[in-house]
Amino acid sequence: VLTTATLGQLGAIVVAFLLARLLAPSLRAWIEARIVRRFDEIRGKHVSYVLLALTLPILWLAFEWLAMLIVGRIGLPVSLLRIVTSLLAAWVIIRFTASLVRDPLWSTIVAVAAWSLAAMNILGILDDAGVILDRLAFDVGKVHVSALAVLKGALLLALLLWAANRLSALAERRMTALPRITPSLQLLFSKLLKIGLFAVAVLVALGSIGIDITALAVFTGAVGVGIGFGLQAMVSNFVAGIILLVERSLKIGDFVELPSGVRGEVREINIRNTVVTTNDNIDIIVPNSEFVNGAVTNWTFQDNYRRLRVPFGVAYGTDKELVRKAGLEAAAAVEFTLTDAPRRQPQVWLVAFGDSSLNFELVVWLRPEAVKRPAAVNAAYCWALETALNNHRIEIPFPQRDLHIRSATALRFHPDHPQPHPEGEKNVHQLLP
Repeated sequence: VLTTATLGQLGAIVVAFLLARLLAPSLRAWIEARIVRRFDEIRGKHVSYVLLALTLPILWLAFEWLAMLIVGRIGLPVSLLRIVTSLLAAWVIIRFTASLVRDPLWSTIVAVAAWSLAAMNILGILDDAGVILDRLAFDVGKVHVSALAVLKGALLLALLLWAANRLSALAERRMTALPRITPSLQLLFSKLLKIGLFAVAVLVALGSIGIDITALAVFTGAVGVGIGFGLQAMVSNFVAGIILLVERSLKIGDFVELPSGVRGEVREINIRNTVVTTNDNIDIIVPNSEFVNGAVTNWTFQDNYRRLRVPFGVAYGTDKELVRKAGLEAAAAVEFTLTDAPRRQPQVWLVAFGDSSLNFELVVWLRPEAVKRPAAVNAAYCWALETALNNHRIEIPFPQRDLHIRSATALRFHPDHPQPHPEGEKNVHQLLP
């Protein structure tokens, strides 16, 4: 019922909101100038940005509190003002606390869920809502499942999954600080820990609903049958990922080449797949089973040095020593050539006698930074070889064929008096002007 006291409280609420809306920009500018710019640490800046977003609710709460004190001193009812003040205080506290969750989606879900519970509690309808939700139930065998239990289980599952994710991230950071554990084992332990924590979170949430965990044996058997028929590839990739991480035959940063033609640097090794980035900056997601079941060329498995062979040919009769000199000059002109290793100096090999050329190979050892750039490196040596050969006037031959006619038949015809000719002579006649 709208009474004079109620209308007065509504007016105070509206006035407090308008004042907060009027002063919020000034307060926001003051916070940004005095607080935000002084924070160098990321978490501090994040908190200050949350304060900026809450300037309007905080001001509104302050004015509501002041209005409630003034109205109470006068002796008028303040029940409506007290409800609005409590709701605003709950929203400010919950929203600020939820800001600690860095994921915007999860932060919003936590804030809305917590504020909804707080609002129902403030309005005194939380118990009634719980009774209504508990009556919305159904039975699955001997298990009684209600809407209230499902809602509690969902909230608990969200909280446990968030906690499991945070704990796994913390454990991963701790393990990276252990120098005795290789990166592959660190990744394996962190993935297994994350999967284990998520599994525990799901089981605890199911138990909170009232589902007997031991009754999941039938479900586990069904999953096993599904794995046997439909999930073979997924399980194969999962097991292959564990094998890769345990054997350490593949590590992050390796440059690999697969039979399918994929060639690039390993960026991530996950439980199910591996991310390979090509030199064109294209990320290719490769199932782990390809690294276990097939032959994989790992260019940087044990050594970052690699030998490159660049084939080229010269005309017959060219001085071989001059070819060697030109090849070594080309190798010296390329910055990728390894020159500080006595046993890995550039060489020029005569490898074959071709149909039209003497076939040579420029054999060079590459520096570690060049191993992962095969296309650019090969192009650089081809460029330098062509320049060096031209400087020494060495001819690069192209295939030639000599045609020897062992016999021929003369064709007789008179252009002015064409006679019936055989088909071949007719064709020749048509070609003449």
